[in-house]
Amino acid sequence: MIDSRDSQSIAAAKLYYEQGLGQSEVAAELGVSRPTVSKLLQAARDKGYVSITIHDPRERADEFIDGFVERWGLEEVRMVRPVRGSNADLLSELGRSGASLLEELVHDDMSVGISWGDTMYAVAEHLRPLSVRGVRVVQLKGGHSHSERSTHDIATLTRFARSFDAAVEALPLPVILDSKETKDLVVQDRHIAAVLQAGASTDMAVFTVGGVGRHSLLVNLGMLAPDEEKQIMAHAVGDVCSRFFTAEGEVASPEVDQRTVGISLADLKARPIRVLIAGGADKVEAIRVALTMGMAT
Repeated sequence: MIDSRDSQSIAAAKLYYEQGLGQSEVAAELGVSRPTVSKLLQAARDKGYVSITIHDPRERADEFIDGFVERWGLEEVRMVRPVRGSNADLLSELGRSGASLLEELVHDDMSVGISWGDTMYAVAEHLRPLSVRGVRVVQLKGGHSHSERSTHDIATLTRFARSFDAAVEALPLPVILDSKETKDLVVQDRHIAAVLQAGASTDMAVFTVGGVGRHSLLVNLGMLAPDEEKQIMAHAVGDVCSRFFTAEGEVASPEVDQRTVGISLADLKARPIRVLIAGGADKVEAIRVALTMGMAT
């Protein structure tokens, strides 16, 4: 339902963006103050009546991208260049570019597997509604946290489903359980088994790579015992879908891996389309190894 304020915001946006009037001219046209025009334009952006897209040709074609494609045999690479070096700006750019790529890749009757994390949530925030039918969104790994750190798993899943008007298959449990025995029992549940099978056979997997450090998300979810944290910190360089790996691409902790509920690295690597969205100096080694392992297309 559009009220009078919304109508005024749209009118201000049309005058400013389509007809090229300045804010003072828009104010005179609408009979309001210049500060009011500024608020109306912001409201138009916040409500989605206006979307601003900057096309940076460097994201799709330059020597670095050509090198990535050739070295790792990738089908497509997009590289973001935040104007400022903050983590928030990097996440926003990764989210925008990742969402733009997914909007080109997702089509009718497609199954899309997704992971979670700060990067994936940024992608979800930038997704726009698509005119597609019959899409299924599958959660590739459990997501609940035992700490105050949020995985954004439900919010990410919900936003993806809303953008694609998709059915949802969720894994409502922690990604790393307390024991192998518990994990073995849980995955026998019909619902959990069905979601895991759906994740292992998706048409496309969308995921990020986690670095390994004191401040990394997965290390701070309260799922690892102190001795396990030390082992991970000593041997792992990153994780994909909560599967920790070493610099050689091997499983970093078999014990933790056996307790992890979600898609295996082998099943992930077998997905036809694998969209890896990641960036940051703290993830350089993790990204490099993941690409060497052939995790992305």
